[in-house]
Amino acid sequence: MFRYTVERLLIMIPTLIAISVLTFLIIELPEGDILSNRIDELRAQGEEASIAQIEFYREQYDLDKPLAQRYLIWLGLAPGNRGLSGILQGDFGWSFEFERPVAEIVGEGLVLTIVLNLAAIIFIYVVAFPIGIYSATRPYSWGDYGFTLLGYLGLATPNFLLGLILLYYFNVWFGLSVGGLMDPEYLGEPWSWGKLVSVLQHLIIPTIVIGTAGTAAMIRRLRANLLDELQKPYVTTARAKGMSETKLLIKYPLRHALNPFIADIGNLIPSLVSGSVIVSVVLNLPTIGPVLLSALQSQDTYLSGFILLFVAVLTLVGMLISDLLLGWLDPRIRLGAEAER
Repeated sequence: MFRYTVERLLIMIPTLIAISVLTFLIIELPEGDILSNRIDELRAQGEEASIAQIEFYREQYDLDKPLAQRYLIWLGLAPGNRGLSGILQGDFGWSFEFERPVAEIVGEGLVLTIVLNLAAIIFIYVVAFPIGIYSATRPYSWGDYGFTLLGYLGLATPNFLLGLILLYYFNVWFGLSVGGLMDPEYLGEPWSWGKLVSVLQHLIIPTIVIGTAGTAAMIRRLRANLLDELQKPYVTTARAKGMSETKLLIKYPLRHALNPFIADIGNLIPSLVSGSVIVSVVLNLPTIGPVLLSALQSQDTYLSGFILLFVAVLTLVGMLISDLLLGWLDPRIRLGAEAER
């Protein structure tokens, strides 16, 4: 298992390099950049005096350099006009839209994004696991049909609509403030027990909204996998030998059916982040989703590039976790990798 873990960690290095290259190319694909757009706006308004300051920004942040050199400077592998500084040195760049360092803009938003997505993943698995097992062990029952109907409703209901409905009823029933991830009096205040409780209360609605679609899909996937395992000959043989249904379910079919269930951990993270952008705008959540949308629209190179790279790192971490869990749960996976060598 140790060798399997080391191999997975080593594989992440070239993968992360390839992702960083693709990310930089994607944000550089549109013609021009945010400074070019501002220069065009200033010229249209006749403000030629401000163009010199923008040109100074272009030179200071190396936007006048060739593409390959800008990529190396962005990572911190080549010196620029500000010396050797980049992502690897902890310098995430400057946001030309917000006129602030990228680290200041995304600082608290990154933490809240991780907390929100972790809560959504926990919600998906806690809800989908027992329902998927119930539907597979009691196929075509009234309970199975009921959960199937709820699953289809979860897939069909737009997230922003569900968010608005829950905001209204939680405000009417529980007096929860509308929108945001905490009560207004805690904004900008240091962390305290009251602020933590407020954040946990406000996490309920976005967790349900973001996790609903993923829960419905996960239930259908686990039900299909487990139902297929329960119809295999080894299950019939175990029943013929007198093994109890609970022990039989846990020892054999459920373990085999969990492989795709666990493998989806890595896929959930990018889908949750990308799918929560509209939800974050509607619910006024201070996550990085709305910031990413604004940065992409304005072609804010350093801000959008860092957020995309951050989401990619989250995805790689999720993939690593799913690989390690699969290797621990099913020895055939890690032993098969060793046998290929």
